[in-house]
Amino acid sequence: MSTTLLPAPKDIRDLLTDLVGREVTVAPGEPVMPTPREKSSVSIFVDPQLKVLAVCVMDLPLSGWTAAALALLPPGGVQDAVADGELYPMHVEALYEVVNVLSSIFNTPGAPHAKLHALHAPGETIPLDVLGIASSLGNRIDLDATVAGYGKGKISIVLPF
Repeated sequence: MSTTLLPAPKDIRDLLTDLVGREVTVAPGEPVMPTPREKSSVSIFVDPQLKVLAVCVMDLPLSGWTAAALALLPPGGVQDAVADGELYPMHVEALYEVVNVLSSIFNTPGAPHAKLHALHAPGETIPLDVLGIASSLGNRIDLDATVAGYGKGKISIVLPF
């Protein structure tokens, strides 16, 4: 069995565009690091033996924009949530669906089957081992992403060493 590979920016863009039904553009960006000051969602993807294969970190704005676009919610409501520094329960539920579908990006021929193990919404406590992976500076892709009609944010996908 081969190892999990980082997805290409185009694959991330295409998956998000197809999923939310709106144009999503991506460009190289700075790493998203989950910190108490910079709230972000952290998704953990595992293999069938629960070994962590990948971690996805989205800043609060992109977490909200993708969730709202998927759920066909107006931008104003999620703008209020982002301004409040949290996502409302309906946004977290839609974000779960976004990252659940995102797990498919890791399921390439020969790679271990990846599935979503957990979503930690912005502001929630993140397990220390996952925080270590999410904060590492190697083996990652960092993108700025814009969801048409909603706004701009950041996404990082990190593979453990």
